[in-house]
Amino acid sequence: MKTSKPYMNPYFAGIILGAVLLATIYITGRGLGASGAMKSIVLAGVETVAPEHYAETLYYKNYTASNPESPLKNWLLIEVIGVVLGTFFSGLIANRVGIAFDKGPKATNRMRIIAVILGGALFGFGSQLGRGCTSGSALSGMAVMSLGGIITMGAIFGGAYFLAYFFRKLWLR
Repeated sequence: MKTSKPYMNPYFAGIILGAVLLATIYITGRGLGASGAMKSIVLAGVETVAPEHYAETLYYKNYTASNPESPLKNWLLIEVIGVVLGTFFSGLIANRVGIAFDKGPKATNRMRIIAVILGGALFGFGSQLGRGCTSGSALSGMAVMSLGGIITMGAIFGGAYFLAYFFRKLWLR
């Protein structure tokens, strides 16, 4: 059995995240965000599969007017690719790479997979309604003292604490 390295101190990790966010705002003029990358992938897919629909729909016309290049040239997509690669290499260095289903005794692997997919889809949909994900709307919004960012962070964590009670059997041992 391989031994894994301990996790990073969460306070130090928070300081690093804040420094990365500050550098991103300074360099790009925008904060961090991940939901925009998924939107870019979906837009590129629609443009490829149904170009007539893409050209005629008002939503896509507005997006193309503000972003004339391909949706896949969005810097948020590069950010998310970096996050995925960084996560992989971090896990590799700490001996944590592998496939495991962390779940409670009453949960099945199928139940966890369905919950993850459904939860991800709902959070993605909600991030589009809320004009950004946790990192984009809440973290970056709070960094610039946006009232909307503060409300978003409260809603995300408040909703998570409320719903955790109902879904706890998926992960409690």
